[in-house]
Amino acid sequence: MPEVDRREVAQVELGSDGFQLMFGDGERIKSRRVVVAAGIAPFASRPEPLRNLPRELVSHSSEERDLSRFAGKEVAVVGAGQSALESAALLSEAGAKVQLFVRCPLVHWLWQRPLLHKWPIKPILYAPPDVGPAFISQIVARPNWYRRMRRGWQDKWGIRSIRPAGAGWLKPRVDNVSNVSIVTGRSITSAAPVGGRLALKLDDGSERTVDHVLTGTGYRVDISRYAFLGRKLLASIRHVDGYPQLDAGFQSSVPGLHFLGAPAAWSFGPLMRFVAGAEFASRALARAVAENN
Repeated sequence: MPEVDRREVAQVELGSDGFQLMFGDGERIKSRRVVVAAGIAPFASRPEPLRNLPRELVSHSSEERDLSRFAGKEVAVVGAGQSALESAALLSEAGAKVQLFVRCPLVHWLWQRPLLHKWPIKPILYAPPDVGPAFISQIVARPNWYRRMRRGWQDKWGIRSIRPAGAGWLKPRVDNVSNVSIVTGRSITSAAPVGGRLALKLDDGSERTVDHVLTGTGYRVDISRYAFLGRKLLASIRHVDGYPQLDAGFQSSVPGLHFLGAPAAWSFGPLMRFVAGAEFASRALARAVAENN
């Protein structure tokens, strides 16, 4: 794209005639419209006992780029979704000894009934984005339908569509692997550094000591974690549990301020959490901007 400015935006604040953006180098510009598509990195979620611990002992899966540094180490992985399960597999293949801690009584794997994912059954049960369980997938793939449903159904189906699970192709790389042990129905209640390692206590009273804990515990949307949004601007945005309330053009309660990606999930459903939702979101945004210019 032309005219890409790679400077960091340090702050976005309301001005007298729109928005004022300040860059990291101190320069300021004005704009009548701002579209926030800043990703999910600031929303990385960690279980309470593992917060505020040294980075060398606890990290989130989003922070790791090369797991080979854990070769020969004992690593605890926390979570039951794709990032946790895939991290466990990659750690194992890098030579680490892995313990995977899952709160649920079992690990859920996708595509365990292949016949449901073949023609002519699949097009009936699952929409092309393939987000959500059978039939619900058809509604999730149509955000304008989804957002018109009763709020109770939206919340219930939204949770059901992003339940922690792993891709079917990943299962052989985690299940019955000698250096991966899966502990289900258990959660970590406390963690403390001990001699350069981390001592963990589980909710059944048992204890473990590991070299590192890798959390694959997903993301919790909260737009206040976008450090560039000014306090005055944040206070003007209507939101629910950290999600901005958006209209059909992804515009927030502040005219001219739009949000794309995961922050749009409360208004448009779980499809917005995935790349598959980009086509719908970009078209709806472009249409809204064109109509109001």
